[in-house]
Amino acid sequence: MATLDTNIASPQPIARWRLYLALTKPKVVALIILTAVVGTLLATPGWPPLDALLLGNLGIGLSAASAATLNQFLDQRIDARMLRTRSRPLPTGGLSDRQALTFAAVLGVASMVILYFWVNALTAALTFASLIGYAVIYTVWLKRATPQNIVIGGAAGAAPPVLGWAAVTGAIDPHALLLFLIIFTWTPPHFWALAIARRDDYAKVGIPMMPVMYGIEFTRLNVLLYTVIMVLVTLLPYLTGMSGLLYLAAALGLNGFFLYYAVALKLTTRVELPMKLFRFSIQYLMWLFLALLVDHYLPTTQLVSP
Repeated sequence: MATLDTNIASPQPIARWRLYLALTKPKVVALIILTAVVGTLLATPGWPPLDALLLGNLGIGLSAASAATLNQFLDQRIDARMLRTRSRPLPTGGLSDRQALTFAAVLGVASMVILYFWVNALTAALTFASLIGYAVIYTVWLKRATPQNIVIGGAAGAAPPVLGWAAVTGAIDPHALLLFLIIFTWTPPHFWALAIARRDDYAKVGIPMMPVMYGIEFTRLNVLLYTVIMVLVTLLPYLTGMSGLLYLAAALGLNGFFLYYAVALKLTTRVELPMKLFRFSIQYLMWLFLALLVDHYLPTTQLVSP
């Protein structure tokens, strides 16, 4: 008589720490921390104080992780119905609501304690405002209220360079606002490309993303228009004397690729283009900010006069 094979492999449970990590959207938070670190380093001609660099960006990162966790808690019902998000820890039952909320609270409180007591009150206040802006105003209201949700809500996602700058100076600098403006204008083409690729998912759960409300063709046009605006904005650091020729060369090259994808998206119906543009846009922002950083420490590339 045949016996059951007890050695058949069965799916292994995911380690608990991996589930908590997934709640924080680590890839998104990594990009947020990068832009915040660049803001910190650009805030001073030399090396910033270590407390601002290390503790400031630790606090900003913890706050971003807390906001991401709250976002997943609040969106878990629609996440469960969307192909892109249904494997997240809360829809799958890997973590409970209580665990997620406790985790978000610990991260948020730790962030505010670090920033208020060891960095400065302005950075703590601005970081808290960004957390509320993304986790509450965008997730609870804007996301479900208007096709312009990502444009208005993009202000929270564009804040990290300002936060990093404020951690050093204790003030809001015009150059920091240029970095804010770059991310603010980058967000719509970045996210609308994803929304085109996932239009059916958003329609199924009733989220009024632009492709759902106005169609894919209209969204393609808006991706192109916002890309043009973004290209012009990315030239401002050079035109204002904030950065030099190295940054300008990098910006022109990266903008050329971004424009190519945006124009191709508008003029063709290639189904792979929205996700290609979405993925490239992440690399674009990373390399653009790294170019700002390298240029900052190569003063010979600076303009003689703004």
